[in-house]
Amino acid sequence: MIFEYLLQIFLLIGLVILAYLAIKFKDLIACAISLGIFSFILSLEFYILQAPDVAIAEAGIGAGLTTAIFIIAIHGTSRWEVEE
Repeated sequence: MIFEYLLQIFLLIGLVILAYLAIKFKDLIACAISLGIFSFILSLEFYILQAPDVAIAEAGIGAGLTTAIFIIAIHGTSRWEVEE
């Protein structure tokens, strides 16, 4: 019981850190990868909360497909954020 609570707290702290990193990174590929890892950890949280169907959808679409689309779109543009 305590292990579940500690794991959920650890995952939620990881989500907050990854969201912060996605905002602060200047490299757009690093941002996309950070958001992909964010989605994967979120799918683990859904699985722990006993929603395996939502977890599978989040892992497949959120972590996999969306990250791939972001990387393909960034490939067609400038990779680094331009500072004004």
